[in-house]
Parts: sequence; structure tokens; C-alpha cells
Amino acid sequence: MDIIKALNWRYATKKFDPERKINESDLRTIREVLRLTPSSYGLQPLKFIFIEDPQLRKVLLPHSFNQSQVTDASHLLLICSYRDIRNEDIDAHIRNTVNIRNLDPDRMTGYGDFMKRTIGELSESSKLTWNVKQAYIVLGQLMLACAQMGIDTTPMEGFDADKFDEILGLNEKNLHATLLCPMGYRSTDDPAQYNPKVRKSEEDLFETL
Repeated sequence: MDIIKALNWRYATKKFDPERKINESDLRTIREVLRLTPSSYGLQPLKFIFIEDPQLRKVLLPHSFNQSQVTDASHLLLICSYRDIRNEDIDAHIRNTVNIRNLDPDRMTGYGDFMKRTIGELSESSKLTWNVKQAYIVLGQLMLACAQMGIDTTPMEGFDADKFDEILGLNEKNLHATLLCPMGYRSTDDPAQYNPKVRKSEEDLFETL
């Protein structure tokens, strides 16, 4: 789909058709879109959890303000941020870079040390905040890609992240639930799809200096 046409087509879907499912080919594309999303230093301090179990979705529903998208969408994606970036995470990233680009490891030592110093100076809360920001980069890229594929999405902050952490055992994995993104296909009786898109004018949005 043309990019502008896709952006005009998409909206935050309020009601999904629970009978329509995303096919495996499109899911592979979505996973690759997530994998290729840029992040600071290329560290990708994120984990993507596809919650497929219908019973688990029902458990999570009351902690998502009972929004039906959580249970009705074809796929429910939880974007998690790492709570901390440890030296071993940076070492793993450096090794991956060396292997993929066929570099001399000694050339990357200084860069790795630089990242360790810079990130090590951050408080725990600052690290989490920084990692959470990376999740929003992912979300934007995901929604655009899905729109171009004719797949509906609903970006959601409206859920109890701490309860998700508890239910899914994320704290023990150094993870924090950051964003939900139900994906699938709009129901024909979702009235929100017929609302004209409301956006500021170019005159209000853009300035040239």
C-alpha cells in the first residue's frame, strides 16, 4: 500500500474481528520489522512477547481496563524493555558486531568500554527510562509496516504494567512491560473506522528557520 494511503487508512482499532487471523508469512515479516528497528548504540534493549494463549489473555484482560482488543485481536504483542543494561549485554553486542561485520575484536574494545562507562553512569531508573524510549521507536515502525500490509493495530499504554510484570514473571527476567499492540483485522461494525482523521494543518505543524 502507498505510504500516505496506508497512514490515512490506519486508525487505533477499537473492535477486532476475532475470526480473522494474520497468516504466518505476514507474521514473519512483522518479526523482521521488529528485529530491524533501530535503537541507541544498536543495543536493542527490548524483548517482544507474542501472547497467544487465549486463557492467558483473559487473565490479562481486567488488568488492561477490559479493552476487548486484548482478547479479540489475532495477535497480542507485548513490547518489553530491559530494566538494566549490564556489561555482559554490551559484551554480547560487541561480539555480535565483530562476528557479523568480520572485524578485528581489538578494534571494538574501546567502543565497548565507552558504552560501559556512559551507560554505567546512569541510575537504574534512568536506564529503564532510556530503554522504554526505544520501545516507542519500535512501535512507530511496527504500526507503519502493518498499515502498509493492511493489518490493523492498536497502540496501548492503558494497562497495569506492574501486574503484567507479575503475571508474566518479567521481573525475574530483567524485563518491564512497556507497550501493548494488538494486531489483526478490524470488525466491520467498528464505528471508529468511519471517523474522519483529525490532524493539525501543515501551517500549524511545520516551521522553517
